[in-house]
Amino acid sequence: MTTEKTTCSKIKIILVEPAGELNVGSIARVMKNFGLCDLILVNPQCDRLSFEALKMAVHAKEILENAVIVDTLPEALTGCTRAIATIGRDYSGELPLENPRHAFPWLLAEPEKPTALIFGREDRGLTNQEINYAQKLVFIPTNPEYPSLNLATAVSICCYELSQLAENFITQKTPTTETAPLDTVEPYYQELESLLLAIGYLYPHTAASRMEKFRHLYNRAHLQTTEVAMLRGMIKQVQWAIQNYNSLENSGL
Repeated sequence: MTTEKTTCSKIKIILVEPAGELNVGSIARVMKNFGLCDLILVNPQCDRLSFEALKMAVHAKEILENAVIVDTLPEALTGCTRAIATIGRDYSGELPLENPRHAFPWLLAEPEKPTALIFGREDRGLTNQEINYAQKLVFIPTNPEYPSLNLATAVSICCYELSQLAENFITQKTPTTETAPLDTVEPYYQELESLLLAIGYLYPHTAASRMEKFRHLYNRAHLQTTEVAMLRGMIKQVQWAIQNYNSLENSGL
């Protein structure tokens, strides 16, 4: 059990706008069962410290008490280098849907770095914008006749799968790259979008869908921190060149 805790302890379980106190309490309990302790609630719609939540948590009350409350998903992902979102509905985007058993080794590949597993709302999951913050998507295979899973059940299955995979990464010495934290990459996306709008490559009414494709491209590349710095530097130089050119034009030179 000790090795599993060592490998899984950096994984954040992120719940976006959870509404059920019983669900939140049950999730805290199953997290402790499988050696996870970092619970983040994004704009929760229930009281994590209610009688019902604490009763369901049983001996995992400290996970509820120590849970971090944030307003947005980007805040919850601060410091994370890798993030997987769970999908409980039909998804028509470009990212492939993976089985947890196939996707989670990637989440565990940097055990010393914070990573995240994101779960959506009980009734409608994650928005497309929220999905874009993840680099991978997982879908838990279920009976097609009744595919919908309770939130706490979905978290339980994922925590179990993580615990089963964790031991393998204790002995493996596979070298990994220094993946850039997601909150380091996000400013680059904002700067890139502003630049592409300024030069007319993007149009306001299609910018979101085009930027989604750029996000998918860079997510596949697993950018390193130094590479993000290089890309941001390139954008700043392009912006300087545009401003310098415009100044020369305006001066008549």
